[in-house]
Amino acid sequence: MAILEHRYTADVTWNGGREGNGSITPGPSGQGFPINVPPEFGGEGGHLNPEELLTSAIAGCYSITYGIVVANRKLPVASFEAKAEGVVEQNGAAFKYREIVIRPTITLSAEATDDQLKIAEDMAHKCDAYCIVTNAVRGSVQVTIEPTVSRA
Repeated sequence: MAILEHRYTADVTWNGGREGNGSITPGPSGQGFPINVPPEFGGEGGHLNPEELLTSAIAGCYSITYGIVVANRKLPVASFEAKAEGVVEQNGAAFKYREIVIRPTITLSAEATDDQLKIAEDMAHKCDAYCIVTNAVRGSVQVTIEPTVSRA
């Protein structure tokens, strides 16, 4: 099988220092957005920042991957929501993105069997292995999945 390569681009502008501002425009979607430094790092805040974007990218990739996996397994998912929290450690002037915790809330239809509930929870723990963005940071950032699975 041939290896396929997919490329994703972004154009970034930045003006100023810690109180500066800028924008990111991803190439494929063209959906630009403003960015700045968050207040906890001495910036003005009010716009997206790379720390939020990394947490969002991991949570978004996980959610999409879970949806694909359970659709392939034909599980009767009634609803799916996920909350994510990223943790950045600061040690003097050094910063390290340490952990992202994803807490999906998965509700299967009222007709779902006990076996389907078990599979849905099992897949919640395993599907991050297929997440492209999680795999990009694996070994550097701890990603933890804490699912809640129930029946409607």
